[in-house]
Amino acid sequence: MRPANLTRPIGSSRTIGTGLIIGALAVTLAAILVPVSLFGESSAALPRNGVTDDGGGTVSTQYGPLTATDRDFVRKVRLAGTWELPAGRLAQERGARDAVKTAGEHLVEGHTELDRRSEEVGRALGIPLPNQPNAQQQGWLNEMTSAGSSAEFERVFANRLRAAHGKVFNLVAQVRAESRNSMVRSLATRANAIVLDHITVLEDTGLVDFDAL
Repeated sequence: MRPANLTRPIGSSRTIGTGLIIGALAVTLAAILVPVSLFGESSAALPRNGVTDDGGGTVSTQYGPLTATDRDFVRKVRLAGTWELPAGRLAQERGARDAVKTAGEHLVEGHTELDRRSEEVGRALGIPLPNQPNAQQQGWLNEMTSAGSSAEFERVFANRLRAAHGKVFNLVAQVRAESRNSMVRSLATRANAIVLDHITVLEDTGLVDFDAL
């Protein structure tokens, strides 16, 4: 005796299988897209190396296209000088070690040059530049000026400056590699050499806590 209705058309199995596959793909796609919708932007739109987008887009200049990253870099070069120059002078005045005094001298010389160059680029490209340190940078200067001894000052000086230079080094390299604006690229080329020099002399103090960087 033959069981009734135990067979099903082959086409029906294929239809169900295809539906399951499509459903699985839809679930996977949804899982991928949910984080994007939660954050409101794709990962490709996130800034690299701490770049702040001023919303001005890319504009044409006689020196080549000027991007938001280019402008932010020029501002950051000038902003660095607003606190690293005073820090360098403090090192020359309060440092007990010759290596700390030498590092202070390099900071003053390097940022005096970078200040001049960034101001020239700012004027030529119409980029407003900061004239005083931000709250965090002022806090670092306050730590140095309030240090109770030369040893404490030297420790704060070496570690605050080394950490700051390490963070900006990636941005300098990115701009040097990618900028199509000749003035910005020239500034990045010089900044790359100066920042590396500062990293070196700060490490030469023997006071940098590499585990804390």
